[in-house]
Amino acid sequence: MNQVTTGTTPTAATATVSVVGLGPMGRAMAAAYLDAGYEVTVWNRSPGKDTELVARGARRAGSAADAVAASGLTVLSLIDVDAMYTALGDADLGGRVLANLSSDVPDKARAAARWAQERGASYLTGGVNVPPSGIGREGSSVFISGPEEVYAAHRAALDVLAATDYRGADAGYAQLYYQLNMIMFWTAYTGWYQALAVARANGLTAADIVPYAGYTADTMRGFYEGSAPLIDADAHEGTHQRLTMCAASVEHVLHTAADSGVDTGILTAHADLYRRGVAAGFGADSSSRLIGLLSGAAPAA
Repeated sequence: MNQVTTGTTPTAATATVSVVGLGPMGRAMAAAYLDAGYEVTVWNRSPGKDTELVARGARRAGSAADAVAASGLTVLSLIDVDAMYTALGDADLGGRVLANLSSDVPDKARAAARWAQERGASYLTGGVNVPPSGIGREGSSVFISGPEEVYAAHRAALDVLAATDYRGADAGYAQLYYQLNMIMFWTAYTGWYQALAVARANGLTAADIVPYAGYTADTMRGFYEGSAPLIDADAHEGTHQRLTMCAASVEHVLHTAADSGVDTGILTAHADLYRRGVAAGFGADSSSRLIGLLSGAAPAA
């Protein structure tokens, strides 16, 4: 991974930047550039979100097109890729570089790159792995994909926001890696809420289970790292764990929640996946066999 230190000092070629979209993330990005000594131009569709930034020295653009014209590099922080078309539809993009750090799906990122290129712009996609509070801080990272020469030319500016991890020329790959992280994040976070619902039904508080939640989260790295080479080798022998054992544990989780009187919709879906794996004849194999079911086809025995 191409991890570097944030807080890069601007050079003559990258001393100006425009930020389009001033939600919490966009404001944090613009502030980070101001902290790093950049000349920053900002624009937002609705007024008032740039007041503090302008007071700190940012220039308020009259339009998104004006913001793009002000800098060689424009960083976009919008609700999704479609918002870019609305904001920049009338802008002259010739010779400009757009770094779209808005969250969306990989195919939309690829379409956006084609749209920008047809208008004479270079396009980078980004997937930011931290909330606004992490922008400009050590340990933060952002996936970047797009033309390598464009990334190299603007890496210093992007590293101001978070350490960049370049994922290749495919404009969709930064979003793919980002969404893979989000799959793991949101399912785990929803699991946290499910556990809290059961805990509260049994008279416990979030504070009571935080130490144990932290331990569980920490141990997950070992499971990921230990299983990855076996999964890549398509080795699903149930040497250390068997699907039947895992399915039994999932049933215990489901019934604990049901006995506590809380919603079991998520856990029922989870248990159904494990039941299907056992029914497909993979009870003696590793639970990694479930990847085949999740891929949309029954795995080979």
